[in-house]
Amino acid sequence: MVEMKSKKFFYKNIIEWKKQRMGILSAENKPGIEIATPPEFKGHEGIWNPEDLFVASVNACIMTTFLAYAERNKLDFESFKSEAEGVLEIADNKFMITEIKIKPFVKVKHDADIERAKELIGLSEKNCLISNSIVSKVTILPEATAGI
Repeated sequence: MVEMKSKKFFYKNIIEWKKQRMGILSAENKPGIEIATPPEFKGHEGIWNPEDLFVASVNACIMTTFLAYAERNKLDFESFKSEAEGVLEIADNKFMITEIKIKPFVKVKHDADIERAKELIGLSEKNCLISNSIVSKVTILPEATAGI
């Protein structure tokens, strides 16, 4: 269990419109990201959109939380890769991402660590601040193998 201390952190960013339905997302000391409306809503192909970033935020949070747990628990792993898919649909008469499926794949060095890797992924989902902050259903489908 993580001891909870009273803390506040602030995350700022800026979006500046460029043209059509596109803009640049930026933050201090970070590279800018071109963003746009998705093609489904008369936007642009090949450019990150808010829906992509929403799903990616959950995926990235699961990974970074897993990495913290793996380090803390001295899990010896070779690789981590995770696929995510969000479902955007009309619910309660408004568009929302109703579900996000995350498929993390961990390759551990030893067979004995397979179950522990899956347990740490489960803890990561339970304690991911992003998935804890949204109403979308988050489903984790972990896979782990061993060997080089």
